[in-house]
Amino acid sequence: MGIPSPNQKKRWPSLLPLFVALVVVLEIAFLGRLDMAKNAAMVHQWTTSFYFPSTPTTIASTATNTSTSSSSPTEFLDDDYRRCQDWLEKEDAVPYARDFRKDPIIVSGIEQDWSSCSVGCKFGFAADRKPDAAFGLHQDPAIASVLRSMESSHYYSENNINVARGRGYRIVMTTSLSSDVPVGYFSWAEYDIMAPIQQKTEEALAAAFISNCGARNFRLQALEMLEKFNIKIDSYGSCHRNRNGRVDKVQALKWYKFSLAFENSNEEDYVTEKFFQSLVAGAVPVVIGAPNIQDFAPSPGSILHIKELNDVASVAKTMIHLATHPVAYNQSLRWKYEGPSDSFKALVDMAAVHSSCRLCIHLATKIQESEEKTARFLNRPCNCTRSTGTVYHLFVRERGRFELESIYLRSGNLSLGALESAVLTRFRSLNHTPIWKNERPESIRGNDELRIYRIYPVGITQRQALYTFRFNDDGDLERYIKSNPCGKFEVIFV
Repeated sequence: MGIPSPNQKKRWPSLLPLFVALVVVLEIAFLGRLDMAKNAAMVHQWTTSFYFPSTPTTIASTATNTSTSSSSPTEFLDDDYRRCQDWLEKEDAVPYARDFRKDPIIVSGIEQDWSSCSVGCKFGFAADRKPDAAFGLHQDPAIASVLRSMESSHYYSENNINVARGRGYRIVMTTSLSSDVPVGYFSWAEYDIMAPIQQKTEEALAAAFISNCGARNFRLQALEMLEKFNIKIDSYGSCHRNRNGRVDKVQALKWYKFSLAFENSNEEDYVTEKFFQSLVAGAVPVVIGAPNIQDFAPSPGSILHIKELNDVASVAKTMIHLATHPVAYNQSLRWKYEGPSDSFKALVDMAAVHSSCRLCIHLATKIQESEEKTARFLNRPCNCTRSTGTVYHLFVRERGRFELESIYLRSGNLSLGALESAVLTRFRSLNHTPIWKNERPESIRGNDELRIYRIYPVGITQRQALYTFRFNDDGDLERYIKSNPCGKFEVIFV
């Protein structure tokens, strides 16, 4: 062969794109003969990495100086990111066997259809199938036994979560925030917590409504000790009565500076109407009861807590100080004007969704979690790796709702801030309205801006979600995401 002419040398580069294209076509044709389901992801990743240079340097070297054809590295990264999102949205969309809109959760009991619940939810009986759950113990393992009670475990031992589990209850619904579906005494709908304060006109400093004289704590002793420390108390209950008890409790409390919210037992999270009626009335609660009562306080310094009899003297001294110093006393009720703390709102907002609906959501979630252990779900990719990094597919829902929304995080930014930003971006794009919006008093509903109080994994208890769970740092979150493919989160908005 002779030496190629200059014109021949110029033709070889011009034929290179055609040669490369032919190689791509032949490769795809070859892969097409293989198991397409097995290799679809590989083909997608191979072709994408072919068209997208692996480093910003390569991108910069191929860009021209014209405004119509130049591209920045960020634009290429974003395009890669969007392709990953689209692919994950499709590949991870494995349908569940049960559609709860057509085949709702059924709990045996009084006939009722919770049409407002975010998951199909019916209470009653279905002629064609067994219920998913029933109150009381049942021998059929296909029916979840449910314990529901708002009484203290000091009086009813099976209300203790561990005891209930030991007796065979699969789902526990008690006042404990550690139970599967908490049923507290609080709600915006039941109590007008933000009701205005009335002038305190009663001579006595405090009012008490105590009718169980055999309480399993020291509340009657504490009442008598307060009187010895010159705290005048009007007692309307059958115990230690010195006033006619035929009154409207909340209306009566409004005229007193303090309310003795003394429970019949000291149990975590056991906080009854005594406490919440005191808040409605604008009387500072003096509490004997839940050791964690400060978790229920509308703001710091808004309640007084007698943990043991030795505390009575100091609490009595504080009551007298507040009663004789209007500025200090008003500070205790400042939350009535400025609004309660975010932690209080997050607690009470839980009751914006009825416990029966929350039971159905819990059951539906457990049914889906069981199905997610099958091969169909375990084979979901849950992440997409390209030369520019990895995109992780996560799911999030608002507490009190069932449906999950997709969010995505990049490997270079698996941070707590990025998670919060992704959640806010997703729900803002949906013009999302928090589930508590119509339940809260208008004065504390806020504007339309979404604010996050907590983000936590689906499945932990409300006690953990509200008070104890935290990702320690960005590294902790990254480890969780990598060890929990297609991780599911809940968000609490305030």
